Amino acid sequence: MKSLENAVADRPAIRVSLLVTLALLASVAPIATDLYLSAFPGMATDLQSSATGIQFTLTAFLLGAALGQLLFGPLSDRLGRMRPLVVGAVVYVIASVAAALAPTLAVLIACRFVQGVSGAAGMVIGRAIVSDLAKGREAARAFSLLMLVGGVAPVIAPLAGSLLLAPLGWRGLLWIIAGVAVVGLMATLLVVRETHPAEARAKDAASAGQGRALMSRRFLGNAVAYAFGFAVMMAYISASPFLYQLLMGMSEVQYGMMFAANAVVLCVVSAAAAKITRTTSAVPVARIGLGINLAAVAVIGVLVLMGTPTVAVCLAIMVAVGSLGLVFGTTTALALDSLPGGVGMGSAVLGVAQFGLAGAVSPLVSIGGETTAVPLAVVMIAASLIANIALWAAGGMKQDEIAAPEAEPVAVGASR
Repeated sequence: MKSLENAVADRPAIRVSLLVTLALLASVAPIATDLYLSAFPGMATDLQSSATGIQFTLTAFLLGAALGQLLFGPLSDRLGRMRPLVVGAVVYVIASVAAALAPTLAVLIACRFVQGVSGAAGMVIGRAIVSDLAKGREAARAFSLLMLVGGVAPVIAPLAGSLLLAPLGWRGLLWIIAGVAVVGLMATLLVVRETHPAEARAKDAASAGQGRALMSRRFLGNAVAYAFGFAVMMAYISASPFLYQLLMGMSEVQYGMMFAANAVVLCVVSAAAAKITRTTSAVPVARIGLGINLAAVAVIGVLVLMGTPTVAVCLAIMVAVGSLGLVFGTTTALALDSLPGGVGMGSAVLGVAQFGLAGAVSPLVSIGGETTAVPLAVVMIAASLIANIALWAAGGMKQDEIAAPEAEPVAVGASR
């Protein structure tokens, strides 16, 4: 009898095939941003633009992703998860092909914006699907595992980009992004099934207090912590090509390897977070992660001002990036668990804050030009400080103290 109870308790709420597919959809952003980072200097030359101009191809994607969250999140609450998800995936394929063919920087920026809007469907609806199927610690574990599986993208993308840049050129890298978009569309059609049926949508529409829940201390505090934690990550990502290659003198391949090493650390910590949250509340896990992050970015600031050797700065960046593996999954689960319903809208708010801040951070880190890392350090410290304050302001969460939801975990029987 006990073994049967353990088997039920250990049964995953989300099957591996669905988890991998959702991770691929969540990887839209890291693939679309990280794969071509090493090409920034060459793109600036080919398109006769400055470093700031090329940065806008990244900013356009991030701003589009922020707006797309507002579009697709509420739509998925009203129409179900599948229809908006498929539409977004189809448009993302078209926009990716157009970006690879873009003749000018202006056209490329426009295509990247549409990529961001349409690619947001997979990101925002993927979070909603997880929240449909899991709650409490199980949700925190699922989100951490989602990040772990999706973490393959930031490991492979920059290294692959640096290795393929010479033979394929930057347009070839954009064609790879288009190919991944096609794979994502096919996986969505084959694996994902509706998790928010008509009766659940009717219940959400009839429920009161959704607006108040979105303005609650618990939701806002965890959402802000998540978004500003991501801002720390995005500050590092957007500045990394110039930081590693121009300021530190690394080659394209060395840059890709360093970026991949940081992503591996992030994956390892995410795996640890998934294991820890099986028995521990997500709240202290998130607080420890952000505490370590603040200490690490403070060290980065000191090292940058002192002009300390490259190795020390690289190690501090690795700790800062890795610590976020304790933050992203836990704060996402804590924020969405605080909502009585309409998790698509809640997921949209998370995404808007995440990518809106990321879009603002990207140009800020290059405001001092290509010869200093001081703006990067300042932005990382400010973002981490705000994230820490917000998480502590959110307080604990009673639901998270429950080892599992009252209902038995739901397996996604239709996923293959």
